[in-house]
Amino acid sequence: MTESSAIEKRSIDWVPDTERHGKLWTQGPFWFMGNFQPFTVGIGLLGPTAFGLTVGQTALAGVLGILLGTGFMAFHASQGPNFGLPQMIQSRAQFGYRGVILALVATAFTFVMFNVVDVVILKRGLSGIFGWDPAVVAIGCTVLAAVIAIYGHDWLHRAFQILFWASLPLWLVLTVAIATGNGGGGGGDAGAFTWAGFLGMFAVGASYNLTYAPYVSDYSRYLPRDTKPASIVVSVFVGASASPIWLIPVGAWLGAKLGVSDALAGIYASGNHVVAGLGGVLTVLSVLVLVVTMGLNAYSGMLTVVTAADSLRPVNPTRRLRVVVILVLAVVWWILGSVLENASAALSDSLLVMLYLLAPWTAINLTDYFFVRRGHYAITDLFTPKGIYGAWNGKGILCLLLGVLVEIPFVVVGTDYVGFLAEDYLHGVDISWIISMAVAGGLYFLLTRGLDPGSEADAIQESERLLTDTGVAR
Repeated sequence: MTESSAIEKRSIDWVPDTERHGKLWTQGPFWFMGNFQPFTVGIGLLGPTAFGLTVGQTALAGVLGILLGTGFMAFHASQGPNFGLPQMIQSRAQFGYRGVILALVATAFTFVMFNVVDVVILKRGLSGIFGWDPAVVAIGCTVLAAVIAIYGHDWLHRAFQILFWASLPLWLVLTVAIATGNGGGGGGDAGAFTWAGFLGMFAVGASYNLTYAPYVSDYSRYLPRDTKPASIVVSVFVGASASPIWLIPVGAWLGAKLGVSDALAGIYASGNHVVAGLGGVLTVLSVLVLVVTMGLNAYSGMLTVVTAADSLRPVNPTRRLRVVVILVLAVVWWILGSVLENASAALSDSLLVMLYLLAPWTAINLTDYFFVRRGHYAITDLFTPKGIYGAWNGKGILCLLLGVLVEIPFVVVGTDYVGFLAEDYLHGVDISWIISMAVAGGLYFLLTRGLDPGSEADAIQESERLLTDTGVAR
C-alpha cells in the first residue's frame, strides 16, 4: 500500500504551528452540517412517537437539551488550538497514559454506534422510498464514509462546505412551507405532557451534542495556537446548536402530522408535497450529509483506536495504520448496522447509553482544563507513561468509575431497564447523567485541589523547548 500525499499524514501526533492551516470561520458551518441531516430529524420524531409529546413540547424539550449539551461540547473546542492534538490524547492528563483506555472504551462505543444507527436510517429510508436493496445501501454508505475518513480532516471540511450551500436553500423552502401549512399531512397533534416524556426528550437532546464532545478538538487542532478561546467556543456552539434547533421541531412535525417513523420518508413525502421533485433532491442531499457525518465518526473512531493502541504499546501513526483501522471499524459498523432494523429504538437507546458513558468523562476533562490546570499542559509528557501525568491516574479513574456507578439507580432506558430510584421516587424521570456529571466533576475538583500548577511548570517549559527544537511531541 502506497502512502498517497492526498491522505492526511497527521493522526494522534502533534500538529506543528507551521501546519496550522485551519480557519476559524469554517468551524460554525462544519458543526452546523454535522447536525443538518436525517439523524437530527429522527431525534425530533422521537417526541411524538416514543415519548408521546406534542410538537411544541418536543421542540421545547429538545431545544433545551441541545443548548445544555452543546454548552459542554463547545468548551472542548478551545483545547484543539491550544494543544494541536486530538481530544482523547489530552485526556491522558486526567487518567494517565494507560488509564485513558477506560475513557476510550466509551468514546469508541459512541463513534461506532453513531454509524450503526446511520446505516439503519439509510438502508430503511432508501429501501422504503426508492426500493433500493438494504444490503447494497449498507455497503455503499459504509464504503463512501470510510474513503472520506481515510483522506481525513481537510476532505471532511470541504465536503461539509459544499453540502452547506447546496442544502440550505432547499431546507429553507421546506421549512417555510411547513410553517405556513403547505407541507402536507393531515394528522393531529395528539401528544400529552408527562414529566417522564419531557425529560426523556430533554436527555436525548442533551446527549446528541454532548456526545460530540470527544470529537471537537479533532477538528479544531489545525487552528492557529493564538485562536481566541471565546471565538472558537462561540463559533462551535452556534453552528452545532443551530441545525438541531431547526430540525428537531421539523422532525416532531413530521412525526405528528405525517405519522411517519422514518426521517428520510418524512423528508421525501413533505418535500414532494411542496414542489414535485423537492423531496427526492432533499433526500439525496440528506443522505450525502449523513454519509459525510459517518466519515467524521470513522475519523474520530480511528483516532480513538490508535490512541488506545499507543497507550498499550507506542505505535508509529502512519497513513497505513489509519487506513487499516478505519477499514476494521467500517466492517464492525457495517455488520451491526446490517443486523439492526428498528432505527427509532436504536437511535434513542444508543444516544442514552452514550450519554451515560460520556457525561462523567466530559465533566472531569473540563474541570481539569478550566479549573485545575487552566489550559497549561506539557504536551510531550502526554506521549510517555514516565511523564508528569504517569501511566495511571488513580484520582481521574476513580472519579470516572464513580460517575458511571452513581447513574445506575437513576437510569431509564425505555422499558428495558429502570433504576430503582428512578422507578420508586422519580416516576420514571431520568436524571442519572446530571448526577453523574456533578459527582465526577465535583469529586475530581476536590481530589485535585492540592495540585500546584506551578509544580508542572518545568515540565511544560521543557516540553515547549523540545517541540520548538524537534517539531515532534516524542
